[in-house]
Amino acid sequence: MSEKSEKDRRKSSEAPDTIRTDSGLPVAPLYRAASTSLEPERDLGEPGSYPFTRGVYPTMYRGRLWTMRQYAGFATARETNERYHYLLDRGQTGLSVAFDLPTQMGYDSDDPMATGEVGRAGVAIDSLDDMRVLFDGIDLGRVSTSMTINSTAAILLALYIAVAEEQGVARDRLSGTVQNDILKEYIARGTYIYPVEPSLRLISDLMAFCSREVPRWNTISISGYHIREAGATAPQEVAFTFANGLEYVKRAVEAGIHVEDFAPRLSFFFAAHNDFFEEVAKFRAARRLWARLMRERWDASDKSCRLRFHTQTGGSTLTAQQPRNNVIRVTTQALSAVLGGTQSLHTNGYDEALSLPSEEAAELALRTQQILAHESGVARTVDPLAGSYYVEELTNRIEEEARRYLDEIEERGGAAGAIHYMQDEIHRAALRFQLEVESGDRVVVGVNRYRTDGAATEMDRTDYSGLEREQKEKVARVRETRDAAAADDALAALAEGARGSENLFPRILDAVRAMATLGEISGTLREEWGRYAAGGGDFDPGG
Repeated sequence: MSEKSEKDRRKSSEAPDTIRTDSGLPVAPLYRAASTSLEPERDLGEPGSYPFTRGVYPTMYRGRLWTMRQYAGFATARETNERYHYLLDRGQTGLSVAFDLPTQMGYDSDDPMATGEVGRAGVAIDSLDDMRVLFDGIDLGRVSTSMTINSTAAILLALYIAVAEEQGVARDRLSGTVQNDILKEYIARGTYIYPVEPSLRLISDLMAFCSREVPRWNTISISGYHIREAGATAPQEVAFTFANGLEYVKRAVEAGIHVEDFAPRLSFFFAAHNDFFEEVAKFRAARRLWARLMRERWDASDKSCRLRFHTQTGGSTLTAQQPRNNVIRVTTQALSAVLGGTQSLHTNGYDEALSLPSEEAAELALRTQQILAHESGVARTVDPLAGSYYVEELTNRIEEEARRYLDEIEERGGAAGAIHYMQDEIHRAALRFQLEVESGDRVVVGVNRYRTDGAATEMDRTDYSGLEREQKEKVARVRETRDAAAADDALAALAEGARGSENLFPRILDAVRAMATLGEISGTLREEWGRYAAGGGDFDPGG
């Protein structure tokens, strides 16, 4: 029976007024021991042991709190650097970099394609000069850094390594994560550049390089966050994320990398949305399902079966109306992530539906985590909701639903062959959600119920035109003052490597050291590989 017909059969057997979770899973009025098919020995185990339902470490937060990693990046490298120092001074324990759209898409700030977008969605990084400024006064041997970057991930990591070299920090001391999850871009987000196959090659090359040279670096953060933000349900978020993850593992193995040499450094990135118990169950189900998939397919060790993940509260759940209500939404979502066992957490600013977060909102978001950690008591014991009949049944149901999606994707040839299927499923779920909001069946406080005519909230007043001029001038100075022959030689070597099959990361690292810009490096690869075109998956040749 197909997944769709199975769902239709189950729904038709339920009462028409069945209450459901945000993802559409039915909720009984009362749960008893008989309500769940949980087998404790098989499904729970002990924290820190396979299948990791109860957490990836034996003592969880009693041994070490989650990393409080606030996502930040805006305008120029200098302004973002100031925000990093502001957050570190207030107790943040890790950095998380947001890049602007030109940086994400492989364009320098002076490219016509970048007009109007420089520094708006994150920080503009064009060259090694910008990366030096971004981390000025920050010891890269002591801080853990996450970079939300995909198509140009190899370039940004090369820039980071080059800055660390200048600081005298050995590669084996570097710790952090680069998102590097390109399949999710084709499915849900859209900041892709190259066709699928060469993009996957770049990911494998980066993973192989770091497994040898940067052993503490998480070479990919397989992201369900953007899938969820695009409208996916909780089971879809888990399933589509894992479909991509399985594809990456398969590609790495086919590239000759042993599972045990890279799987322990895989990390994941999930959203935390509003349905509190469903979100807790989602995180627990995800840990168990990933462990089982890795054991079933690659006979992976316990260490390679561990699902370590970062969580961000749901940006798409924030409202521009009555924005201070978002403080409560963010707190509830953060609590679900902690009770679900996250290793790292970002809490959104309450004003992010209106603009980049203000310093006040960023500090309050960080304080939210600190209060949960030190005042709420939730970190005192491991997996405190285990054994709840409701939570355990939700955990089982999410795992089952995610399995059904994965079976369908497998029949379509895996993630690389099921991009359009996953897109369609997300679009259907997003439409259902929006129709429920517009009909009033789904209550959004301050939007379709309990509305008030409050005073307007102050909007972002950053002079983006001024910073765009400044960034263009900086790129021009880089090109004027560098050794042009060295940069040209490095780009030519990169083009030659792109036509072959060797690992490209060392050539990208040589190019950034020679002061080639991000746009020049990305443009060189575009000329060799072409560009991905949404729709049929064909690509346009040339830059």
